Amino acid sequence: MRLNELKPAPGAKRPRLRVGRGASAGQGKTCGRGVKGQRARKGGYHKVGFEGGQMPLQRRLPKVGFRSAIKATRCEVRLDELAGVEAAVIDLKALIDSGVVPAQTERAKVILSGELKKAVTLKGIGATKGARAAIEAAGGKIEE
Repeated sequence: MRLNELKPAPGAKRPRLRVGRGASAGQGKTCGRGVKGQRARKGGYHKVGFEGGQMPLQRRLPKVGFRSAIKATRCEVRLDELAGVEAAVIDLKALIDSGVVPAQTERAKVILSGELKKAVTLKGIGATKGARAAIEAAGGKIEE
């Protein structure tokens, strides 16, 4: 099979319905628009979700949830991800350069997940109580 041999499946493409071409064509006179009313008029339609003046469904239902604006700038780092950072002192720039956290991260925190085998020095990065203990047990230290 070649690209120039591709074609739609049989029955997938139906011919365009030509409206207003007489009763024998099946869509004569009103052309499938029914009789009178806003939808029968030329240019007479309304926005999506409009319910004739009744309060629309999307406004009747309650708002749900909350999306934090600062979520994109905060990041969690697992202990085993610290092993992939080559820098001697691990700071936010080192985490971004090694691809552990996204570039728009402004604040990172190390959490107790996985295990740490090498001694690391953290600078300017937060750590949970458990992660702090694990880093110090591996021979590392945390600078504020």
